[in-house]
Amino acid sequence: MQNIIERKEYLDWLIRWKEKQIIKVVSGARRCGKSTMFDIFCNYLLENGVEQSQIIMLNFEDIDLEHLSNYRLLYDYIKPMLLPGRMNYIFLDEIQHVEQFEKAVDSLFLKENCDIYITGSNAYFMSGELATLLSGRYVELKMLPLSFREFCSGLGANQHELSKNEKFNLYVENGSFPYILKYGHGKKEAREYLRDIYNTVLLNDIVARLKIKDVNMLENVTRFMLHNIGNKVSLTKIANTLKSEGKGVDQKTVDRYIRGLTDSLILYEATRYNIKGKQFLTTQSKYYAVDVGLRNVLVRGKESDVGHILENIVFLELRRRGYEVYVGQLADGGEVDFVAISPDDFAYYQVAATTLEEETLKRELAPLKKIADNYPKYLLTLDEPFGTADYDGIQKRNVVDWLLEE
Repeated sequence: MQNIIERKEYLDWLIRWKEKQIIKVVSGARRCGKSTMFDIFCNYLLENGVEQSQIIMLNFEDIDLEHLSNYRLLYDYIKPMLLPGRMNYIFLDEIQHVEQFEKAVDSLFLKENCDIYITGSNAYFMSGELATLLSGRYVELKMLPLSFREFCSGLGANQHELSKNEKFNLYVENGSFPYILKYGHGKKEAREYLRDIYNTVLLNDIVARLKIKDVNMLENVTRFMLHNIGNKVSLTKIANTLKSEGKGVDQKTVDRYIRGLTDSLILYEATRYNIKGKQFLTTQSKYYAVDVGLRNVLVRGKESDVGHILENIVFLELRRRGYEVYVGQLADGGEVDFVAISPDDFAYYQVAATTLEEETLKRELAPLKKIADNYPKYLLTLDEPFGTADYDGIQKRNVVDWLLEE
C-alpha cells in the first residue's frame, strides 16, 4: 500500500496562509499530488480543532459534480453549507472545469468566514488568466512531483533494502510522480502510468486548448524538446532539424507548441542571466522536463544524457527550495549551469556526472572561477565517496547527498 508522504514544505505553506483573507491557489502538473495535499491539510485542520462540518471539499474531476460546472450553480450549492459565525474551509479542486468559476470564488471571498483554496492543472488557467480573473486577490503555491528526499520516504519498508545510489537510480528511471510509488520497483507499470499522464496532458491540456489538428507534429516537437533538455535551443534550430527529418514545420508553429508545453507544465523554461551586468536576458533559453521518468518514456536514454538528466533534477530541486533558476551568462560568452536567486539567498551551481579526471574537473570549475563576487559556488556530481571537497571556495558536493538534505 502506498504511504502518504507529508510534503512538509507545502504543508507549512498552507498552514502559514491559513485563515488569511486571500485566495490560496495550488498549481502544478497533472498528478503531481495537489489533491492529496488538500487531504493532508484537511487532516491537519481536523487534528487542530476544526470540525468536519467546517470543511467543504469538491473535486470537479468527479463526474458526480458535473452538474456544478456553472458558477451560479456552484455558488448556490455551497452557500447553504456555510456555517454562520464559524470559519468555513472551502477546497475547490480542478476548478477550471467550472465555467466562469471566478464569479463564485469572488463571491465566497467577500465573506469573512470563508477560507478558500483552489487548484488547477495547467498554467493557462494558473498564470496569466488567473491574474486577470482574480486580480491580485490570491497567493500561489507551485507544486512539483516528489523531490528525491520525499521519494525515498515514500518507499516505506523498501527503502531499507536499497542503497542511496539504488534509490537514486530508481528515482531517475521510474520518475517522481507520487503514484509511481504504488508500483514499487515495477518499471513496466511505471512507464505505462507515465505514458497515460503524457497522453492526457497532450490531448486535454494542449491539443484541445490550442485546437491543434496536427497531433503528430506536436509529438515531434515534444520529443525534440525532451531529447534536448539542458541544451540551448532556438525556434530556427528546431524547425530546421525537424525539416531535415522530413517533418516540415514553421517557426511560428514551433513557438506555439513550446508555449503549450510550458503552459501545461510538462516543460519549464530557464532563461539566461547576465552575471556581470546582473541583467535578465530573453534569448537562448534552456528547457527542462517536469519529470525525468516521463522523459524516459519518450526519449531513449544515452550515456551522454547523464549530465543533462542531473541538470534537470538539480533545476527542479532548486525550484522546490524556493529559488528562481536561471542559466548564468559569463562576460566571455561562457556559462554557469544555474544561477539560483531567492529573497534570502543567491548562489551558483555547476552540474556534471563526474569530475574525477583532472581535465574534466578544470573544465567544470573554470566558469565558477571566472565569477568575481563572493556568493556561494557549488559543483554537484555523482562522484564518491560522499562528502564535500573545496576548490578555492568552490564546494564540490555529491548530488545524491545534496538532494537528501533537509
